[in-house]
Amino acid sequence: MGVPQTMEILSARAALVRESLQKSQNVTENMVSILGSFDYRLSALETAMRPTQIRTHSIRMAHENIDKTLKAAESMLAQFDLTRKAEAKILRGPHEDLEMYLEAISQLRSTNRYFTSNKNFKRNEAILTHTSNLLVKAISKLEDEFRQLLTNYSKPVEPERLFDCLPNSLRPSSASKQGDSGSKNSSEHHNKSLEASVFIPPTLIPPRVLPLLHDLAQQMILAGHQQQLFRIYRDIRGAVLEQSLRKLGVERLSKDDVQKMQWEALEAKIGNWIHYMRIAVKLLFAGERKICDQIFEGADALQDQCFADVTTSSVSVLLSFGEAIAKSKRSPEKLFVLLDMFEIMRELQPEMETLFGSKACIEMRDSALSLTMRLAETAQETFVDFEEAVERDATKTAVLDGTVHPLTSYVINYVKFLFDYKSTLKQLFQGFEASDPDAQLGVVTKRIVQALQTNLDGKSKQYRDPALTQLFLMNNIHYIVRSVRRSEAKDLLGDDWVQIHRRIVQQHANQYKRISWAKILQCLTVQASGSGGASGDAGGLSRAMVRDRFKTFYIQFEELHQRQSQWTVPDSELRESLRLAVAEVLLPAYRSFINRYGQIENGKASQRYIRYSPEDLERMLNEFFEGKTFSEQKR
Repeated sequence: MGVPQTMEILSARAALVRESLQKSQNVTENMVSILGSFDYRLSALETAMRPTQIRTHSIRMAHENIDKTLKAAESMLAQFDLTRKAEAKILRGPHEDLEMYLEAISQLRSTNRYFTSNKNFKRNEAILTHTSNLLVKAISKLEDEFRQLLTNYSKPVEPERLFDCLPNSLRPSSASKQGDSGSKNSSEHHNKSLEASVFIPPTLIPPRVLPLLHDLAQQMILAGHQQQLFRIYRDIRGAVLEQSLRKLGVERLSKDDVQKMQWEALEAKIGNWIHYMRIAVKLLFAGERKICDQIFEGADALQDQCFADVTTSSVSVLLSFGEAIAKSKRSPEKLFVLLDMFEIMRELQPEMETLFGSKACIEMRDSALSLTMRLAETAQETFVDFEEAVERDATKTAVLDGTVHPLTSYVINYVKFLFDYKSTLKQLFQGFEASDPDAQLGVVTKRIVQALQTNLDGKSKQYRDPALTQLFLMNNIHYIVRSVRRSEAKDLLGDDWVQIHRRIVQQHANQYKRISWAKILQCLTVQASGSGGASGDAGGLSRAMVRDRFKTFYIQFEELHQRQSQWTVPDSELRESLRLAVAEVLLPAYRSFINRYGQIENGKASQRYIRYSPEDLERMLNEFFEGKTFSEQKR
């Protein structure tokens, strides 16, 4: 195949390609034209469809609004229905079913909130006014129900119920439940088990009623009726608490009432007051605190304020009596009741701090603490008064027989009682003295005993017979020493003090022997003769002198026997010891004198001169210090 032929073929093919390209261009142009036509038509269609789309959206929105409106209407109708039912329950009152009544109040509150948050409803204000008025009526009925329920179940507690709540050791006997149940509290100082004693507060309101009162109180608080609730509770419970205390025996006494009262009656009232304080704080006040906390649970401020106002009058009555005693005229016999009162206030202090620990109760708590301090101060001052009174005691009542003076037994018993209050005194001294309380108690005891001895020295000078002076001092100081040795005072005063005073007792006994018996013993000694050196068968004494000696001896002895048989040595050991000491000196001298001079004139004179044998004297000596009267001696 030649070149020309090939060129022809290529030309033909190029022509075909040109033709194909031309056709493709024509198709493209046609397509562009068609697409442009489509774009125009679509724009027109879109323009035509836009109103339809808008109507469709509006219809959909309308449907949604209708649904919302229907739901709101259903909800509102439901609220109307609930309100209608709640109104019916409110109108019936809380008596039929208190729980349902409280639910109805909650529903009304819920309805109020509902319509408050949906203010677009045309009759919204009218409905709110209606439900609010219903709530006011409901709360008013609720107040009445709270008052009625609290009144019905608030009754004074009978004393017997309170006594049953006490530990066995503190329960009064059936014969004296409201009598002199605490006038003497010394037994309590020997029974130190009070710390472990269990006090069970009485049930003041039945437990099944407390939840109802709590719910009622909560609704009143939610309604903003705290003040009405507070007044109702305070008036009812406060009056019942006061009635319980009055039934127990508590009465309001002023300082003037206390001052006018006889000591025996006052002492009994103080003992009762101590008992009442323990019952009031540990039982009644504790019970009031418990029910107050349960009824007003969740409202702490109201809890504290209600408790404070319920108890304030009763606390005032109890503490005012203590204040009247603390401020009354001091006297020694009041010291122990002051210590009793101080002790009970110290015992109750932890409970007072717990029960009256809130800010609302601070005044009562401070009053109780103030009374404790005042009692301690008065007791301290009474100590000083007693010491001075002992030293200055000027009673002219002399003990004619030289026995223990009433002042001595009174003071020593006083000191012994002080040691029954040892733990109380330690607390008292710790409040005022920086030194060791045991040492302080020892110092006080020594001062009191020293004041007594000083007074006894003065009283001993009233006796004309110096021998009776010594016997009186011997008896009284021996009584002091013996009492100290048998009491706890010995540990504080010490062995040295005891030994020193035992020697003082012996010194007075020796002085008594010297004064009473020295002169009579001279009758039995030759050296006592008035003649200088006579001698002979009578051993230096003439028969006349022997007769005079016997006669003088018997006269003096009989005088001593008559006088000193009326004297008293009350302690049997001391009495026997003193008789023995006299006998050991007198009887040997008498026997010796009889043996030496009793056979004058060949024994014929013995019947006339010798009235008593040594055994007779011994028997008569055993009648000394028995405190016999003159008529008893003659018999």
